[in-house]
Amino acid sequence: MIDFDAHLAPYAAHSSKSRGRRHSEPAAGSRSEFQRDRDRIIHSTAFRRLEYKTQVFLNHEGDLFRTRLTHSIEVAQIARTLARSLRLNEDLVEATALSHDLGHTPFGHVGQDVLNECMKEYGGFEHNLQSLRVVDHLEEHYGAFDGLNLTFETREGILKHCSLANARQLGDLGQRFLDKTQPSLEAQLTNLADEIAYNNHDIDDGLRSGLLTMKQMEEVDLFARLHRQVVRQYPGLPGRRELYETIRLMITAMTADLVEESCRLIKEADPRSIDDVRTAPPLIRFSASMRAETTALKRFLYANLYRHYKVNRMRVKASRIVRELFEAFMTDPVLLPFDYQVAGGDTHKQARKIADYIAGMTDRYAIREHKRIFSLDEL
Repeated sequence: MIDFDAHLAPYAAHSSKSRGRRHSEPAAGSRSEFQRDRDRIIHSTAFRRLEYKTQVFLNHEGDLFRTRLTHSIEVAQIARTLARSLRLNEDLVEATALSHDLGHTPFGHVGQDVLNECMKEYGGFEHNLQSLRVVDHLEEHYGAFDGLNLTFETREGILKHCSLANARQLGDLGQRFLDKTQPSLEAQLTNLADEIAYNNHDIDDGLRSGLLTMKQMEEVDLFARLHRQVVRQYPGLPGRRELYETIRLMITAMTADLVEESCRLIKEADPRSIDDVRTAPPLIRFSASMRAETTALKRFLYANLYRHYKVNRMRVKASRIVRELFEAFMTDPVLLPFDYQVAGGDTHKQARKIADYIAGMTDRYAIREHKRIFSLDEL
């Protein structure tokens, strides 16, 4: 019998002590339970679709911009590095990182916002809950059950946010939101690895697109300080390499700060098990100074990249596509593929099936579907 947990801290999530799956399955033997989760996620249909879903820029706007897939892989890499430093479960953080965006709509956050507006009368829409819905119900790979039948711990990590109303419907998984307790350290860590990844790769994509300039980036204290360090160490370095060196130092600074501060908090709290972690305050955090710097960076990116007029133009187009698709399908469900048509006229069930259909679309599929329905050229 392989001991997959021998190297872990006592407060880590141990696969041998997992709270299990929704449907009982025999152990794999050669893989831990969290390794099995990771493998199921990688082989899922929803994971492959992430290749053609927007991070900031639409997939067809350039071959080198991040997509939801490459973003998820970068989150997993950062999360595994952090987990190893803190003796946490690397397989669990990888599974959580690779699955955290499975329920994301086409066109990034604007798709989610519009779909939530459309679903206002039918329970709303939130991509965290949709990611859980994907792994619990929508994936169709197994004869014995719907979904991927992931462990409690991976599902817990996927669900970063949840309203109290939705939490009450999720049983054990939603209880921590009602009790105001914490998820595993692996879930806390993956959440911050996500932030580290997008804060840094969005700078790269923003500069590559020309929507940001190096002069603008000098307004951000963290970037400016590390950029000056690169210039001093490598005078005359070509621009692209100069940028990569700066971003590399930023990721290093953020991860080092996170490990140092988290080690301090863990030492103070002295958790002896994952149950102690759940009743403690959040133990994976940036220091106050780094949190201030990352907050300033996020505000800069929001004002100068995410709300750039060229991004806004695509946002308006994407909003129209998602809204018009939803309204057309609600008005005439016969426009939907047979699998998404609900018999009996239950509008709430029909709306949820439409949300599943739209959320599962890639950017280019949503664009094509909109043309097929509304363009006379597609007859």
